[in-house]
Amino acid sequence: MKLLTRHTDYAIRALVYMARKPGDITRARELIDKLRIPDAFSRQLLQKLSKCGILESHRGKEGGFSFKKQPQKIRLLDVLHIFQGTEGLASCTLGGDVCPDRATCPLRSRIKSIEAHMVAELSRTTIASLLKETIS
Repeated sequence: MKLLTRHTDYAIRALVYMARKPGDITRARELIDKLRIPDAFSRQLLQKLSKCGILESHRGKEGGFSFKKQPQKIRLLDVLHIFQGTEGLASCTLGGDVCPDRATCPLRSRIKSIEAHMVAELSRTTIASLLKETIS
């Protein structure tokens, strides 16, 4: 099971990198070079983070992106929802619209419990808190 998509992973890595340089404007090219994020992903995720109010876009020759929202207020859950939506882990693995066993499924019940713990942890973890956990 994969918890984070590539977009979410790249977005978190980019935000942590940017948080190490408070107040600076970061260009997409810098993220491409320093983090080895593919060009297509870099520009797309920066635009999406800007559209969602996390980053601010700066145009022109010296343009790029900076934080609009403070890194200590950006929760991993927020980033996950931006790039992966809000559908939980407990949706039916068979892909049906409405599972006939939804109310009594023991697997769904257990996964909902695990998901609640995961959501709580993702809510507590911010971009700023990740700075303390990463090696410079």
